[in-house]
Formats: sequence, C-alpha cells, structure tokens
Amino acid sequence: MTLLAKSKDVKQNIKARTLKEHIDDCLLILDFLRRSFPRVASLTGMGDAYWEVLKICIICHDLGKAHLEFQNVLDGKPDNWKSQRHELFSLPFIEALSNIDKETSKIARLVVAGHHKDFETLRSFLNAYNNNDTFGSLEGLDEEQEDFETAFSKNVNILGVLNLLKDYPVTITTIHPKPIYGLIHGYNQKPYYQSNEGYFKLMMLFGGLKWCDHLGSALVNEIYQLENRDFDFLKRQQNELRAKYLDFYEHQKSSAKVNGHLILNAPTGSGKTESAFLWLKNQMINTGQGRAFYILPFTASINAMYERLNKAIGAEKGKVGMLHGKLSDYLNNYFEDLQYDINVKKDSIKEIKEKYKSIITPVKVATPFQLLKHLFGLKGYEQGIFEMAGCYLIFDEIHAYSPDVFAQIKVLLEFATKHLQAKVMIMTATMPRFLQAELEESLGKFSIVKANHELYESFKRHRIILKDGLLGGYINDIQKKLKDGKKVLVVCNTVKSAQNIFLQLKNSLNENEEILLHGSFTGMDRSRKERDLMKDHVKLLVGTQAIEVSLDIDYDMIFSEPAPIDALIQRFGRVNRKREKGICDCIIFKDSNKEDKYIYNPETVAKTLKAFENIIKEHQGIIDEALLQSAIDFVYCDWDENDRKEFEDKYQYLKDALQILSPMFKNKHTEEDFYSQFDGIKILPQSKKSDFEGHLNGFDFITAESLKVQIRKGRFMSWLKGQNIKKDIYAFDRGKKIYNVPYFITNKAYDSELGLLTDKEEVWQNTEII
Repeated sequence: MTLLAKSKDVKQNIKARTLKEHIDDCLLILDFLRRSFPRVASLTGMGDAYWEVLKICIICHDLGKAHLEFQNVLDGKPDNWKSQRHELFSLPFIEALSNIDKETSKIARLVVAGHHKDFETLRSFLNAYNNNDTFGSLEGLDEEQEDFETAFSKNVNILGVLNLLKDYPVTITTIHPKPIYGLIHGYNQKPYYQSNEGYFKLMMLFGGLKWCDHLGSALVNEIYQLENRDFDFLKRQQNELRAKYLDFYEHQKSSAKVNGHLILNAPTGSGKTESAFLWLKNQMINTGQGRAFYILPFTASINAMYERLNKAIGAEKGKVGMLHGKLSDYLNNYFEDLQYDINVKKDSIKEIKEKYKSIITPVKVATPFQLLKHLFGLKGYEQGIFEMAGCYLIFDEIHAYSPDVFAQIKVLLEFATKHLQAKVMIMTATMPRFLQAELEESLGKFSIVKANHELYESFKRHRIILKDGLLGGYINDIQKKLKDGKKVLVVCNTVKSAQNIFLQLKNSLNENEEILLHGSFTGMDRSRKERDLMKDHVKLLVGTQAIEVSLDIDYDMIFSEPAPIDALIQRFGRVNRKREKGICDCIIFKDSNKEDKYIYNPETVAKTLKAFENIIKEHQGIIDEALLQSAIDFVYCDWDENDRKEFEDKYQYLKDALQILSPMFKNKHTEEDFYSQFDGIKILPQSKKSDFEGHLNGFDFITAESLKVQIRKGRFMSWLKGQNIKKDIYAFDRGKKIYNVPYFITNKAYDSELGLLTDKEEVWQNTEII
C-alpha cells in the first residue's frame, strides 16, 4: 500500500502526492534554506546540528498520515477519521528514534505537534482519547474511549512507515507509543519564552519546518538568492557616470566599504538607493546570504521603489517582491493594463502575492508593519522571525513615522540585531538629532557616513519664499506661472483644500495636463493617477502629504501650505530633483486653514516658519543643505511631552509583549493591539455600486474591493451616526452556491477626478440602514 500525503485536486488538476514525494519536496526546500539562511544555525546555539534536527522534523512531520482512516480520507473512501490530528500520530515515531537524545526528541515532538494547530487548540483534540497518564483524565471523557497508545497501534500502518523510512537517515528499532497528553499539557502550562534557554532553537526549528512544509506542498522548486551579478546595475551606473567624467559620490563609495550597521546622512536625491545596495553587496560578500528588506513608510514610494529595483535587478529573475496593505490594488491595475482574462488575472495576483509573502524573493520592499506584525505574534510569526534571521534591514525616510511607530521600529531593531544577527542601514536627510540618538542606541556599534561639503554645496537648488495669507489667495500667481510654461507643484494639508485649489486651477491647462492626488480616492483611481503622474505631459500636480514620499517626479517650483520642516523639505525634494534648473522657488504661505491644526502641531509649524525666516535673512532664502540640520534641530530640539509619552509607552509595551511571545501560541490581545493602529475603514461610494456588484458577479473580488475609499474611523462613526453611511449586502449565486457580501456604502458624492466629496451628498438609493 502506497502511503499518501496529499489528495488529488480535480479543480486544480493536481495529482495525489505520496508521503515519500512530499517528504522529498520538503527536503528540497531544506537544502535551499541551508544556503539562503546560513546564520539560522548559529543563532540557535546548535551549529550545524540545527539542520540535522530540522531534517528529522521534516522526515517525521507527516508520518501520522499513515493512519488507516486518514488514508481513506485522502483516497476519497468512506472513513472514520472524526477530525483527529495526524500530527499527533507522528509523535511516537520521533520518540522511537534512536539517533537523537532525549532533549532533542522533546523539541522535535513539540515542533511537529504544533505545525498545523497552536497548542491551546491541540489540547481540545486530546478529548478523542482516554488519557490514563500521570496527569489524569480530561473531563467529559467516555470511559470506553481508546487511549492514544491503543488508537495508534490499532490504526497506524507502522510497517508501511518503517519501509518508507529506510530511504532516510533515521533509525528506529521498536515503537512503543506512549501517552501524549503530558507533552501537550506540559507545553500549555510552561511554554517557551524568550528567557528560556531553548527559545530560539524551538522558534527556528518551527519556522523552518513550516516553511519547508508550506513551500514543499506548493511544489516550489527554487528559492532565489542574491548573487554578485544581481548588483551589476551598480557597475553599469558607475560606467555611465565615468563616461561623462563623473563617478559615484563619496558617500556612496564610503557606504560600499562599511561592514556592519550604517547610518547615512545625505541630501534627498543624492543616490541613497545606490548607497544602500553598495552597502548590501559588501555585507553579502563579508557575511553571507540573508534576506534584504527595503523599508519605506508609504505605499506610493514602495510601488515606485519596487518598479525601480525590479527593473535594475531584472524582472525576469523574480528576485524583488513587495509587501504593503494595498498590494492587491497595485497588481489588479498591473494586470488590467495587460488586458488579462479575469480568471487568469485572479490566479496571477494570487500567485504573485503568495510568492511575495514567502521567502522565495531575496529582496522585499515593504512597510515596517510587514515586519512588526511578527513581533505582535500575528499568524505565521514564527516563519516571519525565521525569515529575519541574518537579514539586512534598509530604512529610508525613517523620519516620517509617528512616535508610537518609531518606538516599535526601535524595538524591532533591538530584537533583530541582538537575537537574529541582522545588519541595519538607516538613511536620512532630515532626521532630528534626538531621533537619531534613539536609533544609535538600538544599534550599539555602528558607522556613520555623511555626504561631503562639496556635494552639499552642489545641492543648493531651492530658494524659500514666504508669503503672507493663504495659498488660496494666490491662484492668479499660480496660473501665471503655468501660462509661462512652468511645471508647478501645489501641496495642501487637507483633501478639501486640495480639491478646492485644483478646481480653481484645472482650466488653466489642457485636458490631462493636471492631476489631483490625495488619500480619498478609490484604490483603482489612485493607482491610475500614480501611473499618469510619471508621464511628461503633466504640468500641474495638486496634492496632499501623499506627494511627500519618494515618487520620482521633478517640478520647476512649489506652492505649499505651511507644515513642519521635515514635511516641507520632503515636498521640496520633488522640485529640481535632478539639479538641472539652477535655483528653484519654494513658496510657502504663512497662514493656515482652520482645519490644519488637526493635521500638524501649530507650534511646530510656527517654529518652522521662524527657521525659514532665519534662512531668508542669512542666506537670501537659498537652502544650504549642509546647514539644514541646525534648522531641523531648532524646530525639533527634543520630544514633545505628549509624543515622548506615546513613544515610551509603546516602546515598553512591545518590549514586554516580546518577553511572552511563545512559539506555537496565539496571542489575541497583542494581535488586536497591532490592528488597532490602523485608522482606516473602507467604504463604497454609492455611485460605484453598479460596478461593484458587476465585478462580484464576475467573481472578481479584487477589482470590486478597489472601488472603495478608505476613511478614518472617527469620520466613519460620525457619518454612520448621521446616516451618511449604511450597511448593504449583495447576494449572488455562482453555480449552486449563494454568496453574501456585506459592505459599507456612503451617499457622499464621488468624482474620479476629485475623489470623495465630503460636503456633497446624493439621494439614497434602496439601501438597508445598519
């Protein structure tokens, strides 16, 4: 009798997989892990023995599927399985191994027992057996129930397993199944915490087994590594510069020589990305393989960086992935442009998302939350922590985070460098010194590289002009600049202000020469606008903070509402980006709209204007980026009292939570805390209802979801109370099954050019009130 591990899937046209085939599939992944994550073994304290123990776990993890009733399930025959757990029936085989010691046997059994269900859940499955061990019987048991030992001996095809194991480096002489309640109960009572000696051994064995099982089941046949040739784009860039009698900047060359943690201070647009990959190449040479995470705060900058790196390293290699909350929107628009069939598009999106979430890609562009979620114990966190072993963390625009997120990043840096042998590079142009001091403290030993004085001199490209009044009072001035052929950037602090300014300016240009960009568009419209923004014919961009991020756009001048100095410097970075236009004007208005106080601290804005007045007085408004740090430190001399409390509270909370993060255990409390950070709920504009339902009918859930707009929770509750938001349910049938899709809908008007219009309402159609 051939033992099966996987049943056939008629819909996916996948054949049944034998137990031996599945073990071999997983061992193939093990070989890839050993090459791609060489530092896992040393951080566990096991050395090369780690890989041998992981191999044993892989060989044994599914042996319990040899249970006769489970084989009937896989073979599609009538069965009496009754939802038992095959991993529990794998445990006696591990206990019978004669080539591992008692402690290793216990660790291996814990890892195998928990590789599908957490231990709290596993305990409930023990009710299927009568337990007569020293821990006593569980309540509610039928006295006639078999004990586990009898169930194992009676039902498991032991001979079939022993024949199978002859092909693997394990030794079993006799099998005497023992009670398993003690193992499960014992770990529930005393799980491994970070203070336990074997904590990282258990964490990494479990994470490694999960990756092998997951990717082996998916029949993955390659996990990519970064190779020397993947950095060839840097050499090509350098050769192109040298052909023009130029070269990499000194800070880029210096970054290439640093081995270890690095903090880079250089102006925006001075090739920090190249610096990062020059540094990364050197780490790979000196330290070896490890996954690289390029971490940015905003979706738009992640999309742009992904496309840039994917092109540089080579799209056909598939070595660059990205992770953020709006990935589906991005991929949906990508495949929409290629005019894929809906079913092909859905399958392609699912395949790419799975690939990016896995360890297949050696470079990921991501938000910090994609790593932080592992510290909060979200599902699969053991695999996430495994992936961070020996990783390289590259942080750009680290100034952009709120105090509570900055605190979490500090905890992440401390954990990854202390326990996971991670190496870190932090790049900044506008970070206050007190924030940099927090990062330096988390890194311990590090190098600092700064751009030289000559470079800063050459980066004099912006002139600050302060204007009295509101930006809205200078529409004629902006129109004149547009008529003169200037490419103009206008930045407002609120969506409503940006919409009003755009409406006043849009007729100054031909159609398609102007774009409005902010956070109150549907995912579909936002992605379309970000693509259109890269086209040369766009002469006017009106936006909010959304344009502060690292979009590779270049304008001739900027008109901006007042904001904190770091935000304004980022906005200036979208003007004269390539330094080919001499000195360009950055016009900042002194007066704020009354709603602005909810966006930015008025005191910080006032200090920013004072710092700019000093620059105007001492340097005729021309920004000397070498002296910009003193202006930043004037505005941000230290933590604001409320910000400091927020930072310290979140820092201590996550530090404490990590102490009780236990492998193979869920922590619903910290999971809820993680998700509570995201102040956004998606709603459907009523005008999109017909399209939304049409996409659902076509089973295209991703496109349907991209028709929603995200709003803050506070606004959601206010509109809900005022009956501007209601709950609807769309029911449709697909074959013999009826699907019910609940969603929130709003009667606030929506315009594809302007976005969600908060002060304009439509008459409600037939929609059920929540």
